[in-house]
Amino acid sequence: MAQLNIVLLEPEIPANTGNIGRTCAATNSRLHLIEPLGFRLNEKEIRRAGMDYWNELDVTRYLNWEDFLAKNPDAKLYFATTKGKYVYTEVSFEPDAYLVFGKESAGIPEELLVKYPKNCIRIPMVGETRSLNLSNSVAVILYEALRQNSFGNMRLTGELHQLHWAN
Repeated sequence: MAQLNIVLLEPEIPANTGNIGRTCAATNSRLHLIEPLGFRLNEKEIRRAGMDYWNELDVTRYLNWEDFLAKNPDAKLYFATTKGKYVYTEVSFEPDAYLVFGKESAGIPEELLVKYPKNCIRIPMVGETRSLNLSNSVAVILYEALRQNSFGNMRLTGELHQLHWAN
């Protein structure tokens, strides 16, 4: 069965990575961590944010971007960036897409964005907002990819309940 993939390129903040790990565990998505990491994976912030889900997580570490590409040669890549030409809802995500997110302080390196211009997606924002928090961005785009793929094998909650509003 196909799995969506979250790729964190040089993440710096352990709490973000922990939250993203928890989201990946909850959605049966794979997590790919590309070094250098700005923390050790055994830090308590990761455990706290990921809670007891970290052991259930399908996570792979890579030495660098080249190592990642060598081990995932057929990856269908989408780069989340404020410089993306396409809004994330305008693309069709494959069930095994790789959603790539850059480090918190700098985003995805410009050389990758230039190399893959048609694969750059963005989340719309107003005004001069620089960007959303990394873990929020992952959740927004991941759940759109899941929605487009009928939520894969995720458990959808019970029956629809009709709301009755008092006049």
